[in-house]
Amino acid sequence: MAETKTTVTAAAAKTTSHQAKKSSNLFAILAVPICIAIAYIFYIFVLGNPANFMGNNPENHPIEAGIGKWFGTVHKGGAIVPILISILLICITFVIERFLYLSKAKGKFSGSELVRKVQYHLANKNVDAAISECDKQKGSVGNVLKAGLKKYKEMISNTDLDTDQKILTIKNEIEETTALELPMMEKNLVFLSTIASVATLVGLFGTVLGMIKAFSAMSTGGAPDSAALALGISEALINTALGIGTSAIAIIMYNYFTTNIDSITYAIDESGFTLTQSFAANHK
Repeated sequence: MAETKTTVTAAAAKTTSHQAKKSSNLFAILAVPICIAIAYIFYIFVLGNPANFMGNNPENHPIEAGIGKWFGTVHKGGAIVPILISILLICITFVIERFLYLSKAKGKFSGSELVRKVQYHLANKNVDAAISECDKQKGSVGNVLKAGLKKYKEMISNTDLDTDQKILTIKNEIEETTALELPMMEKNLVFLSTIASVATLVGLFGTVLGMIKAFSAMSTGGAPDSAALALGISEALINTALGIGTSAIAIIMYNYFTTNIDSITYAIDESGFTLTQSFAANHK
């Protein structure tokens, strides 16, 4: 009976993990094309609004004052600008998504605090109260610790295994639950790590195109075309700024998220060690 219950619990955990993974994949599939579409709409209809340019003509220079000046200037960055805006929007989207997910994974209170509460209840041989604390925490540490505590409770009444085998069974349960939790925390971070390097390269590509235009203007016979020269330099600098800015956001947030994941992982490891040590001490 106990074996059947354990199998059902494991199957339910795997189903929940699969559903969460499927939902995350769907989000990634939809988020990227939506961000690209929004970027191009913004570039054409907002940055390229004729009101942002002298004589209401996008072929002219941007107006000299107001927000339209900045919009018109960015629009003059050329065809690479909407690509960079797309990358920036994708970056911001996944930063928000990961922030929300990891905030939930941290739980209502810290993993270290949960471990201390569980230690107290286990010292008083109150496993149900320890499980209740995991339900209150509602984070990844709580999920792993709850699975371990259920197995802990099951092993107390188990007469078929010796103490070492029981501890190994608890340890295996914790490792299996951890293997389901960790990949979901690291999910979609690949977008940020990729953007961190790609954004700079795309910005550099736009810079090169802008400089080609600038030098082309200087190579004309007679006096250089000052308007074309300024346009080429402007395009180069705008692409550089967008590329470096996007890359900086991606790097900072990627490091922030990995640090948070490391702290949650440490708390999970600490909880697993606490559980096995407690069982070994209380059920020799």
